[in-house]
Amino acid sequence: MKSLFGDNRLANMLHLFRGMQVMSVGSMASKLGVSDRTIRNDIKQLNQMLEGCALIEGNQGKYFLRVFDHVQFKKLFDALTREDEFLNSPRNRMDYLFGRLMRAEFPLLTDDLAYEMSVGRTTLTGDLKKLRLELEPFHISIEGKTSKGLVLCGDEANIRRYVLETNYDQIYRDYPLDIEVEEIISSAFIRSRLEKKVQTEFRRFIILMLDRFITGHYIGKLTARYYNLTAEPRFAVVSELIDQIGRNLQIEFPAEEKLFTLLPIIGMRTPEDIERMHSIELDETVRPLLGKILDEISLETNLVIDPGDFQEEFLYHLMFMLNRLRFHVRLQNSVVDELAEKYPLAYKVAGIAARVIAEEYGVAVNTDEQGYLASYFGVFLEENQRKAEKGFRVAVVCGTGRVSARLISVQLRRILDSATEIQQFSDNCITTELLNLFDIVLTTVELPCPCVRPVIRISEIFNEQELRRKIEKARYWDQVDAPMLDNNWFVMAGLLNKNAFFVLRFVRTYQEGVDEMVRGLTEDGQVDEGFMERLTEREKKGTMVFDHAIAIPHGIQYVSDRLILAIGVFPEPMIHQEHEIRVIFLLGLPEQVEEEDNLLIRVYDEIISISQDEELLSKIAAADSFEALLRVLYRHAD
Repeated sequence: MKSLFGDNRLANMLHLFRGMQVMSVGSMASKLGVSDRTIRNDIKQLNQMLEGCALIEGNQGKYFLRVFDHVQFKKLFDALTREDEFLNSPRNRMDYLFGRLMRAEFPLLTDDLAYEMSVGRTTLTGDLKKLRLELEPFHISIEGKTSKGLVLCGDEANIRRYVLETNYDQIYRDYPLDIEVEEIISSAFIRSRLEKKVQTEFRRFIILMLDRFITGHYIGKLTARYYNLTAEPRFAVVSELIDQIGRNLQIEFPAEEKLFTLLPIIGMRTPEDIERMHSIELDETVRPLLGKILDEISLETNLVIDPGDFQEEFLYHLMFMLNRLRFHVRLQNSVVDELAEKYPLAYKVAGIAARVIAEEYGVAVNTDEQGYLASYFGVFLEENQRKAEKGFRVAVVCGTGRVSARLISVQLRRILDSATEIQQFSDNCITTELLNLFDIVLTTVELPCPCVRPVIRISEIFNEQELRRKIEKARYWDQVDAPMLDNNWFVMAGLLNKNAFFVLRFVRTYQEGVDEMVRGLTEDGQVDEGFMERLTEREKKGTMVFDHAIAIPHGIQYVSDRLILAIGVFPEPMIHQEHEIRVIFLLGLPEQVEEEDNLLIRVYDEIISISQDEELLSKIAAADSFEALLRVLYRHAD
C-alpha cells in the first residue's frame, strides 16, 4: 500500500476481499481500473503467494477468500500491504486518497474507499476534510457527493506541483519504468554535466510526466513565459532526450511536456563546481537586482554588505531562484529554522531581499528560498566582519614563570584565530606604555602599573568558553563606554545609560513614544537638534517596524562618533502599522557608519534574538527602571 503501482494492486485486492465477502471479476476490475483478464491473472498470482494458508476460490463468476492458517496469512498479508505502517497514519491515508483520486477514471464512492483502506466512514471523512484544506493553496478541489462519487478537480500543472511538493515518494516510489527507458535516462546522465541532486530531481519530473501523459492527463496549454524557455540551449538537449524516450514507447510528446521536464534543470541549485557553473550563461538582469537588494538593505539597516568573492555565485543563485519561483519549482530547505535561529540578522536581511524580489518580479519568496538567501547573507556578513577587523593583539602577563605563560598561550590558541598575535610578558618587565600597545591584556597577577586597555584576570587553567565570550566583548572596547568584561552575552548593555531608557507610560501613539525618546536624548546631548527631522525623513522611505513586537528607528547623529542606543518600553502594547509594538530600540548612528559596522551587526543580532524570545521580551517591556532593565539584559554565554 505504499504505492499505487505494480504489485501493490495485489494488496488492493486483498483489502477489497477484507471488506466484501464475495466479489465478481467485473466489480474488482472496475474498482482497480484494469481489465477482467488482469484480475484473473492477479488471482492466480495471489493464490501462489498465499502458499496454502489461504485461497481465493471462484464459483459461477463470484470469488471469495478462504483462510486456513490465520497466523501465516496475517504475516503474508502484512508483508504485502504494510497496513500497520501505512494506513494507520493520517498523513499516509491522505496521500493514498489523493493517489486514488488523481488516477481515477470515474467518480470514487466514499464507501468503496473506506473498504479499500480498512477504515471507518468517519475516519475517511476526516481525512478528506484535511486533504481538501491542504489542496486549497494549489487551487485543487475534491468535488462530488459521497453517494455519487468524488472526483479531483484542478489544472494538471497544479496537480503535478502538489505531487512534487507533497507526496511524490508515496505515490511513485515503485513506479515501473521500462528497462529501455531506464537505459536512455542513465545514458543521458552519463553524458550530461548535471550534479547528482539535479539528476535525481530531473528523474522525478520525467517519471511524473510519463505517468500522467500516458494515462491521458495532459498538461495542456501553458502561459507565455513557459514557451520562452524553448530558446534555452538546455531545452534542445531535454527535447532530444524526451523524443528518444517517445520513439522507444512509440509516443510523440508535445512541447508542453518537454517544457515541464525542463523545469528542474533551469531551477537547479547553483553548481558547486565553479567550471560547471560558468558553463551556464548568466542572465545579466540579475545584476541590477542585486544592486537594488543591497541598496534596500543599506537603506533599512545602514549595513553595507559586500558579496566580495561570492558575488558571481550569488548572481547565479538569484537566477536559478527566480526560475524556481516563476515556474513553481519547490526546493525544500530542511534547515530553515536552524538558520533563522543561528543567524538571525542574516535571515532578517534575507527577508528584505525577498521583499525586493517580490516587488521587482511579482513572485512571492517562500521560507525555503528565504533560508537559502540567508545562507549567502550569513557568509557575506561574516566575511565583511573579518575584513573589517584589524589584527588582534593579546598580551599575556604571568608572574609564575615562562612555563605557565606558555600553558596559557596553548589554551588561547584553541579559542583565538590564527591571525591573533599573542605575546608573553613577566609581571616585572611591563609598563603602561607597553600594555597600551595591545587590544587586550590577560593576566594571572595584579598589574603593577596602570592600563587603559581591557584587562581580564585569569588563572593558569581557565574556562575557555567563558574567556572566549569576554574576549569577544573586548573587541568592542573602543566603541562601547566602559564595557564590563563579564559573562554577559549582551554587548548592547555597555551602550546604554540611565538617560537612554524610557518607560513610555503616558504616550498615546508609537510616534509620540519616539518623539519623547528623541526629545530626552537631545536634551541630554546624546543626539543633535536635527536628529528628529532626519529620523522622520528616514521613516518615509521605509518602515521602522523590524519584527512582530519591536521597532528599530534609526538615523544619523552628529554629536558622537560612536553608536548611540536608547530603549523605550510600552507597559501596554502600542498598535502601529497593524503591529503590536512593545519595545523601541532607537539607534543614533555615527556619520562614518562603516567603521561601526561590526558593532552595529552585533547589536542587530542581539535585538533580533530578543524579538525571538517571548519571555525575555516581556521582561524588558515590564522593566520600570534602568536598573531593572540591566538585570533583565544579563544572559550567560551558552
